[in-house]
Amino acid sequence: MSYLIDTDIIIFSINGNTHVQNLFLVNENIPKAISVITYGELLFGAKKSRNRERNLAVVYRIKELFPILNVDKAVIETFSGIKANIQKTGNIIDDMDLLIASTALTMNLILVTNNEKHFNKIKGLKIENWAK
Repeated sequence: MSYLIDTDIIIFSINGNTHVQNLFLVNENIPKAISVITYGELLFGAKKSRNRERNLAVVYRIKELFPILNVDKAVIETFSGIKANIQKTGNIIDDMDLLIASTALTMNLILVTNNEKHFNKIKGLKIENWAK
């Protein structure tokens, strides 16, 4: 068992959510990674923030703490199938979220997210919500 940590969970932890922080501690021996998409979202948030330098330092520290998983051919193949299936049902999920989900599915990881509403629509995706 390994985890792919979604952007919202990282932000909850940064913002001092003790429940999320405790679950990081409880699960400290379980491998965790983030998607390159999450890394990009965190960088974007830091660069547009009022405390740019401080927030960038936090993001760079996160990069040291978690392996960053790239979007590769296998992830894109999974992504294209999921996107086609989701659109057939009339649901729409943001491409960035689909890429994160595709990474978790391709690499057989459990996605840790607070965004159950979107991710529950993806067949076969294992989810844990550490924000509840």
